[in-house]
Parts: sequence; structure tokens; C-alpha cells
Amino acid sequence: MEPLMTTTDNEDQHRAPVYTWTDGVPFEAEARAQIDNLSRVPIVSHVAIMPDVHTGIGSTIGSVIATRGAIIPAAVGVDLGCGMMAVRTTLRGEDLPSDLAPVRAAIEKRVPHGRSGNGGRDDRGAWANLPPRAAAAWANLEPGYRELVERCPRLGVGNDANHLGTLGTGNHFVEVCLDEANRVWVMLHSGSRGVGNRIGSTYIARAKEDMLREDRRASVDANLAYVVEGSEIFDDYVRAVGWAQRFALVNRELMMAAVLEAMAATPKIPPFSSGEVAVNCHHNYVVSERHFGEDVWVTRKGAVRAGEGELGIIPGSMGARSFIVRGKGEPRALCSCSHGAGRSMSRTAARKRFTVEDHVRATEGIECRKDADVIDETPMAYKSIEAVMAAQKELVDVVHELRQVVCVKG
Repeated sequence: MEPLMTTTDNEDQHRAPVYTWTDGVPFEAEARAQIDNLSRVPIVSHVAIMPDVHTGIGSTIGSVIATRGAIIPAAVGVDLGCGMMAVRTTLRGEDLPSDLAPVRAAIEKRVPHGRSGNGGRDDRGAWANLPPRAAAAWANLEPGYRELVERCPRLGVGNDANHLGTLGTGNHFVEVCLDEANRVWVMLHSGSRGVGNRIGSTYIARAKEDMLREDRRASVDANLAYVVEGSEIFDDYVRAVGWAQRFALVNRELMMAAVLEAMAATPKIPPFSSGEVAVNCHHNYVVSERHFGEDVWVTRKGAVRAGEGELGIIPGSMGARSFIVRGKGEPRALCSCSHGAGRSMSRTAARKRFTVEDHVRATEGIECRKDADVIDETPMAYKSIEAVMAAQKELVDVVHELRQVVCVKG
């Protein structure tokens, strides 16, 4: 760890302290510029940069940001509550069939994934008819949602319940993995889907509008517009984000249940149950916490809470290892760690640089998609997970090391 920047240059120039855990990991100049810009926002009190850091919108992915009396909606982003869930089963590697294609097919059948028809009526990534388990979960979430929509009607226009228990696209995935003792795990990555995106986008726009009204343009980048405690927009935003984060947790729980049922129904897999280890954690969210003797709002934008003794998940790419970790509670990192390997290039650059043949070689031995539509998720588009883990030894201890044998992508 090294301090990237220190506190104020002079009495008139605010600059929050910034600490980085990036030794041995590529760290592009554009991301450094974003971090410098973020550190100068008046309400930012502390910034911790994780080793998977890369350029984002407004602030970098791989940032942990403490703010006083305000929140930056664009720093929280639009994939609200996105995170990971992992469950260890009683199965062992030798219990899995040699041909894992039926396992992947069974998961894909039970969990809507991807997107078609521009997200319209026949979208394969959404439910046409909500199954009973998802309907019961929505019944608990719906009252809070109706309150949000009553206060901001535009939040009610689009997908909501039909995305509950669905995977999505991009880097969201379901994996079957083996750990260092050859035990079988199920791990998945998703968030609050369309409704969370709508909430995030709406309040990012409203924060920018509020900034213009308050005439904070001179001191704040539009992509770092913030909402202030005590204002109506702040209360609305916190209420909406809290709801989206609950949706995301439930979404992962529903998918996990469906995946375990799909595996149990797959021929040649013996009866099994869930093991004693299960983790369900966000890595895109905002929460009130106490750090350095004061109550602050902590935004983890592509970062996992890693308080002392807390379990977290750090996934690699489609062809790399993943890790179940235990936090060390490092204060300067605001009790956090990375949320994955982090992209080393954009999706567009990956599609231009790599071929299907490259991707097939990189995912050899893994039952997964090997077509042109997943080239942007190929392992080479990500940083080395080994380097990322080495850079954050101060932040976490490795509890389990996982390698995937099945991967479902949207």
C-alpha cells in the first residue's frame, strides 16, 4: 500500500487522502486522473483504491469512497447492489459427470439469462410468467417499490418483478467450481437488474439537475454531482438505493436455489445438500459506516466489505481462479478489498483484439460458451487475478481457492 495523494495543498484547495493497493497491477493514467478529480470533491473525506481499479464514469471502478453528509449517485453507479453469492455443497469433484454440458444446459434452463428483443415482451432474460418462488419474494418487495414509484413515477416504467431471479448480461455469471479440497461450489454474480439500473440512472440525472440549481458547477464535475443530507432528493435516493440493494440480495438467493435444483435434477449427479459455507455480498453499493471516529457514507464501487473476520468473494475471469476471502479490517482501506480481477481493456478493444480461437484456448477444460458474443468477457480482457490478490495481502486472507468447471454467461 502507498498513499497516492495526501490532504490539502492549501487552505482553499480541498484534497482528500487517497490510498492505493496496486503494486504490480496495471493502473492507467485516465484512472489516476479520475481519482485525483474525485479527491477534490468537497464532501469526499477518504478514498481507498483497490488493485482491480480501472476507469469508470465519474469515478473509477475499484474505489471505496467516504463522504461526509452527502452521496455521489454516479459513484454508486447503476448496477445497484451488484455482488456475489457462493455456496459450498456436499458434492465432490468425482461426483460430477465427465460430460458437464448437461449441467450447464440445466442451469441455463432454470435461470433466465442474457437479453433478446431489446428487452421487450419476449426477452429471454426475463420471466414471461413469474414462478411461485419469485412471486412470493416480490410480494415482500412490492410495497416498498410502490412507495418509491409514488414519489417518483418514472421509476415504475420498465422491468421490475419479471427480472427477479434472473442473471442479466455482460460480466454476470453462474459457475460451478472446485476448491482446493475438490469440493463442489456454486458461485454467481448479479445485481438489481433493470429496476436497479432505472433507479441509479434516475437519481444520477436528478443529482446533476440539483447541482445546477445549487450552482455547484465550479467545484464539481457533473459526473460527481452529489446529493446532500437533509434534502428531499437525498432521502428519496437513500430509500430507493436501499430497496434496490435488497432486491439484489433476494435476486441472488432465488438464482442460487434454482441452480442447486437444476444440478440436483441432472442425471448422474448424486443427492447432495448445501454445505456449511455461504456468502452473499454486494460490491456496488452505499452504506452508512463509522470510520476514523466519524459517521460517513461509504460507497464501494467495485469493492467488497472486508471487515475483520468477514467473508467475501473475489472472482477471477472466465478462465481464472476465484477466491473466498476473510477480511483483515484494514482501516486505511475502509475495511474493503477488490471485487474481482478488473478489466485490463474495454469490451470494444477486446472484441477487436481477440478471436474465438483465442477464447477457446483460454477456456480449455471449462464448460462454457465459446462463441463470438462472449469475446468481450474472454480471460485476456481482465487483469491477472494472481497479481490482484498479491497486491491486497494487507486486506484479506485467502480461505478457499476455486477453479470453475462450468460457466454460464448472459
